[in-house]
Formats: sequence, structure tokens, C-alpha cells
Amino acid sequence: MKTKHSVAARKRKKKVLEQAKGFWGERSTKYRRAIETLRRAYSYAYRDRRAKKREFRSLWITRIGAAAMARGISYRELIHGLKEKKIILSRDILAKLGAEHPQVFDKIVEVIKSK
Repeated sequence: MKTKHSVAARKRKKKVLEQAKGFWGERSTKYRRAIETLRRAYSYAYRDRRAKKREFRSLWITRIGAAAMARGISYRELIHGLKEKKIILSRDILAKLGAEHPQVFDKIVEVIKSK
């Protein structure tokens, strides 16, 4: 007796079309177009999850540099000073301190400037 796949196939297609909801035109209604578009979307998502980390690090460095320059010290000198004084702060925390808690950032810069 031949096995039938109608239930499994319908379930599989339904899942794909559900994920493709919101795509333009046939990409959201036709199974084959949806599969093609989703495959591309997944590869972009995978790539961009990694790119996001690079972009945020770059943003933090820019913000730290701006906050440091406003206090008369360069980004390079700030990071070097932190390492010399064995102050362990990540760049995202430093960027947040520079933007949201300037008095704390001022104290960090003071510690680094007093060699």
C-alpha cells in the first residue's frame, strides 16, 4: 500500500507560508516563492546577527571617544589608562556611563589622568 503524505505536506507548507506572512506578492502566498525568499532571509539574518555585534562595538567606541574628548583625553589614552590602572569596564558600559552618568565618567577620567 502506498503511503500518503498529505497531512505532513500540508503542515510543512502551512508552517512555511506562516513564516512568509507579510512578504510582498507571491512571496507570501506561493509555497515555492516563499521557500526561496525565506532561505535568503535566513542567510541574511544569520549574517546580520554577527554584523550587529561589530556595529554596536563601533558605536560604543564612537560614543566613548566623544565623551573622552569632551573631558580633554583621547579614546586611545582612556583605554590605555584603564588597562594600566587595571580597571575592567566593557565598552558598552563605558559608553552608557559617558552618556547617562557623566559624573561617574568624570571620576574615571580623573583617576586615569592622575598618574
